[in-house]
Amino acid sequence: MINNKFPKDFLWGTATSSYQIEGAMDADGKGKSVWDTYSHLSGKIQNNDNGDVACDHYNLWPKDIKLLKKLGVKAYRLSISWPRIFPSGHEKAPNLPGLDFYSQLIDNLLENNIKPFITLNHWDIPQGLEDIGGWPSRDMVDAFVKYSYYVSDNLGDRVKNWITHNEPYCISYLGYVHGQFPPGLKDNWPKSLATAHHLLLSHGMSINEIRNNSKESEVGITLNLAPSTPASNSTYDIEHCKFFDVQLNQLYLDPLYKKSYPEYLFDYLTKKRLIKKSDINFIKPGDLETIGKKTDFLGVNFYSRAIIRDQDIAEDKNLPIEVTPGEKTDFGWEIHPRSLYNLLIRIKKDYPIEKIYITENGCAYNDPPDKNNIINDSKRIEYHSSHIKELKNAIIDGVPCKGYFAWSLMDNFEWCEGFGKRFGLIWVDFESLERVPKQSFFWYKSLIENNGKET
Repeated sequence: MINNKFPKDFLWGTATSSYQIEGAMDADGKGKSVWDTYSHLSGKIQNNDNGDVACDHYNLWPKDIKLLKKLGVKAYRLSISWPRIFPSGHEKAPNLPGLDFYSQLIDNLLENNIKPFITLNHWDIPQGLEDIGGWPSRDMVDAFVKYSYYVSDNLGDRVKNWITHNEPYCISYLGYVHGQFPPGLKDNWPKSLATAHHLLLSHGMSINEIRNNSKESEVGITLNLAPSTPASNSTYDIEHCKFFDVQLNQLYLDPLYKKSYPEYLFDYLTKKRLIKKSDINFIKPGDLETIGKKTDFLGVNFYSRAIIRDQDIAEDKNLPIEVTPGEKTDFGWEIHPRSLYNLLIRIKKDYPIEKIYITENGCAYNDPPDKNNIINDSKRIEYHSSHIKELKNAIIDGVPCKGYFAWSLMDNFEWCEGFGKRFGLIWVDFESLERVPKQSFFWYKSLIENNGKET
């Protein structure tokens, strides 16, 4: 790379998701999503916040496209709100005002020479589908295929970059084991695994639908991935670290790129009496072949590494902790840019992936505007800069990464954290809905103008 620049066709972008920014929770025929329901349950979200208004992007999108244009991004990753298209999930025909909203948005992006990357499922499925079983039910596969067909049929003449699902791990694990996301179940590994399988299966089954409707398009999936390291050299920590890696990374990468599940995961959960062998009967003949259908790219969301300690073992029976986290963001996530490099090199080594996009990378800092309305978020600049340097090193070493999407365009509804954690390049006043570009916005603008070279 000459003068520290990235390849000339490298895509610089930014990203958002529908529930986090759109608001307009019942506008133009939109139905309830699981997040509309969940965020109104007392105690589920910090400060009992919800996404009813969020950034009101549904009404203020012309301002946001102007900001995207000013930022100079070549691409913008956004998600479709499923219940805007099928309000209950059961309708035979789509809700046309919902499709019209996204059609207008896409037309304006293209008029500004910004390439839309569409995510079909960024967690906010129709509540009507959750009511009949949600992702643990195989019926969800057909519902998603229908949804992907209608969206790609209506938008596929202009949209050429498609992501089926965002972070299936979060839906599967946080929804059914950790209990933090809808539907809020805890320690239900059978439903968690069925959810992961049906997400992957619906991904594979929708690929042909999208490609048939969107000629010469790219179709991929986005996974949140992270390397992990044991907190000590104890057999407890090493074993727990292996389990963490398998259930976060290999559970999704192996079926997608090897057409198999990691047997270690099922053996471990069976040994711990968290599942029975009969609990994995959701895997039907031919499923893995469908899941492993060749995709055009892998989207990688990366934020931090994981340091793993076996919490089931008393501290006095374990070895002393040897690995401790360094500096953390306001979210409490360790800043460890080298782990992005390590992760990408491992993916290149272990899986036959021909193209990667970093579909999310970012950090939460709550720096407010000063008296002159300037937001000096220097820590965010340093975070992005250090990670982009490691990304460049990975590309030099052969990783086929073709783009980077900073998370996020603007401060937004940060799921269970409500509005308390700010990831945006743009400050949002959630009362007045004023948008104020932060210093990181202008830094990223300059970086894009110079194709990755800092000035």
